Amino acid sequence: MEWFLFSLVALLCWSGSDFFSKHGTKTNDKNSHWKVVFAVGLIMGIHFVITLIGGAVIDDPESVPKFVASLFYTDFKLMDFVRYLPVSALYILAMVLGYVGLRYIELSISSPICNSSGALAFVLCLIFGLTSPDEISAFAIVGVILVTVGVVGLGFVESFEDEEAKLLRQEKANRKYAKSFLALLLPIAYLIIDALGTVGDELIFSIEKDGAPIINDYAANSAFELTFFLLAIFAFIYLKLVKKDTVFKGNRSFMLGGACETVGQVFYMAVMFSDFTVGMVIISAYCALSLVWSRIFLKEKLSWKHYLAIGIAFAGIIVLGIGEELWCADCGGFNCICE
Repeated sequence: MEWFLFSLVALLCWSGSDFFSKHGTKTNDKNSHWKVVFAVGLIMGIHFVITLIGGAVIDDPESVPKFVASLFYTDFKLMDFVRYLPVSALYILAMVLGYVGLRYIELSISSPICNSSGALAFVLCLIFGLTSPDEISAFAIVGVILVTVGVVGLGFVESFEDEEAKLLRQEKANRKYAKSFLALLLPIAYLIIDALGTVGDELIFSIEKDGAPIINDYAANSAFELTFFLLAIFAFIYLKLVKKDTVFKGNRSFMLGGACETVGQVFYMAVMFSDFTVGMVIISAYCALSLVWSRIFLKEKLSWKHYLAIGIAFAGIIVLGIGEELWCADCGGFNCICE
C-alpha cells in the first residue's frame, strides 16, 4: 500500500503548489511569473544536487525503498540533459504560461483546464501512432469526451458570463479579473503544450540503444530539474538587473509553492515505480483539491455552471485513470488476470 501513501503525498503537494503559487501572485505584478519560476527552479536545483550526491553513494536504486530512490538517486549524465531538453522545454514552457495565467483567472478555473492535458495527450499519442487503437477502451473514449466537454464548457461559461455577476463573485476574494480571451487562452495553451510534452516523453522513452532506453526516468527527472534550475538563474538575473525587483523578500508563498512542486515530483516518481496506473488516478485528483483550497483560503466563489463544467472534466480524468487500470489490451477485456 506504499504507492497509495505516495499518491496522497503527491496529490497534497501538487495542490499545495497550485495554492501557494496563486496565493503569492498579485494581479498588478507583471513579474510574478518570473518569481514563481525562480522559486520552483531554485528548489528543483537543490534537489538535483542532492540526487547527484545520492547517485554517487547508492549503487543500486532497487536496494532502497522507492521514495528514497526518488528523493536521493539519479544516474544522470550530461548527455541526458541534451537528449531530454526538447521535452523539458515543453513542460517548462507550459508551466510558465500557467504561472502567467494566475494573474488573469481564478485557480478554480485554470487548474482543471491545465490538468486535462492527459486526455489530449492520449488523443495525440493515438494520432501519432504511439498508442494502438486496439488499446482503446470504452473508458478511454468516455473519459476523453467528458474532459473535452468540461473544458469547452468552462470556456463558454467564462466567455458568456454577465460582467456584473462576475465582479460580484470576485468581490469576496478581493481579486478582480477582467473578462478577456487571454484569461482562458493561457491555461488552454498549458493544456496543449503539456500534452505535447507527454507525447515527447513517449517518443524519447521508446528510443533504445544497445537494447535499453537511451534515457531512464531518474535521468529524465534530473534533466528536467537542471533545465528548470538554469531558467531560475536567468529569472534571478532578469529580476535583479533588468527589472530591479525583489527576488526573496515577500516571496515566501512562491518558495513554499516551489517546495511543494518538487516534493510532489519526487513522490510522483515513486508512484511511477510502484503502481503507476492506480496511483495516477489519485494524483490526477489534485486539481479538485486545488479547487477546495481556492474556495476556503482564496475565497474564490464560482457559479453552479462553473462547478458543473469542472465536475464533468474531473469525472473524465477519473474515468481515464480507472479505464487504464481495468482494461487489458492483450485480451481486450476488463479485470484481466492473463498476467
